[in-house]
Amino acid sequence: MKPLREGFTTGSCAAACALASCLWQSEGECPQRVEIVTPAGRVYAPQILAREAYACAVIKDSGDDPDVTNGCEVRACVTLCDADGPVCFARGEGVGVITLPGLKLPVGEAAINPVPRRMIEEAVRSVYPSRGATVTVSIVGGERLAKKTFNPRLGVEGGLSVLGTTGIVRPMSEEALTESIRLELSMRRAQGAREIALVFGSQGETALARLGIAQPCVQISNFVGFALDACAELGFVRVMLAGQPGKLAKVAGGCMQTHSRYGDGRRETVAAHLALMGAPRGLIESVMRSVTLDGVIGEIAAQGYARVWDGLCAAAREYAQARTRGEVAVSAIMLDGQGNVLGRA
Repeated sequence: MKPLREGFTTGSCAAACALASCLWQSEGECPQRVEIVTPAGRVYAPQILAREAYACAVIKDSGDDPDVTNGCEVRACVTLCDADGPVCFARGEGVGVITLPGLKLPVGEAAINPVPRRMIEEAVRSVYPSRGATVTVSIVGGERLAKKTFNPRLGVEGGLSVLGTTGIVRPMSEEALTESIRLELSMRRAQGAREIALVFGSQGETALARLGIAQPCVQISNFVGFALDACAELGFVRVMLAGQPGKLAKVAGGCMQTHSRYGDGRRETVAAHLALMGAPRGLIESVMRSVTLDGVIGEIAAQGYARVWDGLCAAAREYAQARTRGEVAVSAIMLDGQGNVLGRA
């Protein structure tokens, strides 16, 4: 298999642009290309696009990572002070503002994370060692793109975050997703929440809201074990795990990563629970033949075995509590495709 190509973070782009802006002002001409060294030790040498009034831009290359900002124009403009002073940061077009506590920056700050800030400051200081400066970072189209990310859930409004810890985009989207899950859990905990609902996606969140379950809710995709570990580490005392049979039945079988490439066992788990209830062979065979568990919900109910969902919830709860070593009390709720409750534990 062809190896995936790495790219460079938005933070690397902004730092390169800030360097170019400083060089433009110190040398009287915008450089066509600059070089910075990323925290990972790799050299980034992008082509620089001159914009108005010392604003410089690059086109972000995220490599083979499915990054919504790939191909975006990232800009930075350095406004120099007359006297010595700190390097400050401002949000331009497409960069969000922090509106909720629990992230790496205080409320009201531009969503430019600590490592990119350090990279940008180092770029400025390489040209102007002591002058005060304000660096305005922009991402063209960032406000629109932010709607496709976790940013609104994390309390970042009005645009994207300028991210990156190594300066390199490695095509591991799972790592980015788990980081987002942990950030949202951290934010909820910082807001004082001690109980949290974990759902697999937006359908589960919508269903819980319709059922009047008002506690904070975090979407965890397939990362059940990771989310439970984070809940225990952050000090949550109670977790509600909610989802449809296709996901929650896997947890009932002990699966803590529910993506299909890691395994399945949905039908086998439901069939085993039905067998322990004394269900007829024909019903069990029907479950094993079914492509989806949603397709046998009606048949299971019609034959009088709807309580199987309660049993599966109990098993999921036990596995989830075992994952947290008993540090978190877990409840489970099984939902059908319309958001109706099938079972609870």
